[in-house]
Amino acid sequence: MSWGEQSAEGPPVCPRHPDVVTYVRCQRCGRPVCPACQRPAPVGIQCVDCVNESARRTRTATTVAGARVSDGRPVLTQGLIGLSVAAFAAQMLVAGFTNQFIFAPSIGWIEPWRFLTTTFLHGGFMHLAFNMYALYLVGPILERVMGRWRFLSLYLLSAFGGSVAVLLFSSPTGPMWNVGTVGASGAVFGLFAALGLTLRRIKQNHTQIAVLIAINFALGFVIANVSWQAHLGGLLVGAALAAVYLFGPKRSRAVLAVSATLGMALLLVLMAVLRYSGV
Repeated sequence: MSWGEQSAEGPPVCPRHPDVVTYVRCQRCGRPVCPACQRPAPVGIQCVDCVNESARRTRTATTVAGARVSDGRPVLTQGLIGLSVAAFAAQMLVAGFTNQFIFAPSIGWIEPWRFLTTTFLHGGFMHLAFNMYALYLVGPILERVMGRWRFLSLYLLSAFGGSVAVLLFSSPTGPMWNVGTVGASGAVFGLFAALGLTLRRIKQNHTQIAVLIAINFALGFVIANVSWQAHLGGLLVGAALAAVYLFGPKRSRAVLAVSATLGMALLLVLMAVLRYSGV
């Protein structure tokens, strides 16, 4: 029996709610649809079944990195800034706080969490302000393009890479072995590299970001107490991860992104272990 025949034998009822009589029909399938099952469409009303079927067939829009397109708040960027500001306040107010979480090559083997915790510490207000301003500008862009898990992985592994680079360029017999380094600069340089590659991926001019990276990297050799080693490590790790996230084959992009993230983490751990073992 067709739906047209149903109206001749009795009032039309909603297939989902047979006890509800309705004279409104879905614009796609033509079935009666009660108020509870009605969904507004560009033209007329559709039933919930047709809307769900359309959603299943519609491909989810993704960014160039394979993340779902989202207009949500950059919660990770805001969270990272909040953590850094809170850590700086603790540095100012809590005696010994910095010494508990700062990274130095001499202590990293005993307390390895310092490789990451040191990125939330800063050497002064201007140091904090510069890094957080850079994160505020670049973070929301990359959080949308990369997606949250890629963005957070990029930030933390770039920070980790900065600490590993400090370790690799230090000698157990040299003065830098016992010198602590703090700051989010390694992570920020990783974000700079990712932004430059993102602009290249979407065929936008990336000259300005390349010049910015070059200038800030050069400052590490001019300004005292600036760790160019951390900048270099963060830059290389961020560039490597972003290259996989952005330029990997579309069909295997998600698998490659996960593999590259885990592989980079393992590589950095291995490099640190080999350095401490004297190899």
